[in-house]
Amino acid sequence: MSAPAGRLPDLPVTFRPVLTRVVLMSIGAIVFGVLTFIAVLMPSGGAVSWALAERLALAASGLLVWAVLALLSRPRLSADREGVTVVNLTTTRRLSWAQIVRVTLRPGDPWVTLDLADGSVLPVMAIQPGVGKDKALAEARALRTFTETLGAAPDNA
Repeated sequence: MSAPAGRLPDLPVTFRPVLTRVVLMSIGAIVFGVLTFIAVLMPSGGAVSWALAERLALAASGLLVWAVLALLSRPRLSADREGVTVVNLTTTRRLSWAQIVRVTLRPGDPWVTLDLADGSVLPVMAIQPGVGKDKALAEARALRTFTETLGAAPDNA
């Protein structure tokens, strides 16, 4: 969700790699569909016979592939007046604006990173320049501006 140049998006806002999500979920559905179709077409009698359990296992492996791709399409960053919620593959972390020291996106980085007040670094897989460089730069700039304006004052009401 990008705003026009020079204008910040309104809060609350969610950043996510939409194209990546569409591609991954589409591939997952196709793999599941193809493996299920193959399982249905396999012969049940003759020299080479497929039992029901084997057919179900083939379809289930397609479902497993789809589940893994769904996990890979999970990243997002939701920002509101109080802070951000960073959702990566297997973790979700809520941060106040004051906890974020710096937003970084260097050339060649796979995604944005947040330098935190406790000295740690948190990846934000939701903003990926590999998919859309201009969109990622605009979202990183917006996140940086939010951090600078909302994180500076203790009371932002």
